[in-house]
Amino acid sequence: MIRPEAAARLTRWREALIGAAAMALGAWLWLAFDGLPALFALAALLIGVVLVVSGIRAARFRSTDLSPGIVGVDEGRITYMGPLTGGLVELDELTQIAFHRPTTGDAYWRLSHRQGEPLIIPEGAAGSDKLLDALAPLPGLDTGAMVRAVQTRTPRTITVWRRDGLRALT
Repeated sequence: MIRPEAAARLTRWREALIGAAAMALGAWLWLAFDGLPALFALAALLIGVVLVVSGIRAARFRSTDLSPGIVGVDEGRITYMGPLTGGLVELDELTQIAFHRPTTGDAYWRLSHRQGEPLIIPEGAAGSDKLLDALAPLPGLDTGAMVRAVQTRTPRTITVWRRDGLRALT
């Protein structure tokens, strides 16, 4: 009934679309009713604004590329299970986060940490969109820099976060 391309685009922007619907409902309630419904209208408008803003950020971060592997996030731990590599990293152990877009091949996140080899996560791995929210608690992390890194099409490495007081691993 819906073309797969259209369904994928709607899915990518789902939070922003739900927020826009909440804002439309809030505006209708505000204009159509007085009293208690007006309070619901204000709540719907505010929730809609929050969903639109966070939904736009999330949609811009999501990759349309598909890469092998699965990313998991659980209580401060990020795991990646791929067909050839994998591993895990604790948020407390992270020293640097970089996004690498090579001239050929898939782009990937490189999560350097104090224990062993960096964790390499392909940009299009299933669940990689969880990284934005999972890494947000890191002190001084600019999630906007993560979104801009993903959107760049120029082959290069962009360091989006480095732990203060530590020499970054390369």
